[in-house]
Amino acid sequence: QVQLVESGGGLVQPGGSLRLSCAASGDIFSINAMAWYRQAPGKQRELVAVITSAGSTNYVDSVKGRFTISRDNAKNTVYLQMNSLKPEDTAVYYCTADFTKWGQGTQVTVSS
Repeated sequence: QVQLVESGGGLVQPGGSLRLSCAASGDIFSINAMAWYRQAPGKQRELVAVITSAGSTNYVDSVKGRFTISRDNAKNTVYLQMNSLKPEDTAVYYCTADFTKWGQGTQVTVSS
């Protein structure tokens, strides 16, 4: 079993930055891919970024050039660096391991 705990959300002004963290514990060696999703009020959950065990990354078009997903294997942690934040980035952000294990989510609010 894999357990995931997200942190780093909060309130930020448009144009600001936040870094989300997702700490994994348990059977981490079985994980192939880690990803971040987000869900805004009244909208479906959306894949934001994914990183494979080999380090390959992919992003939804709306965050390309602004968000960066990375992983620190020594700390069993995946990060989502979010720059140039926009109000439309406001959502609950969820971390997932292999799209089957999920964290509890962390709220990101972009507002002036």
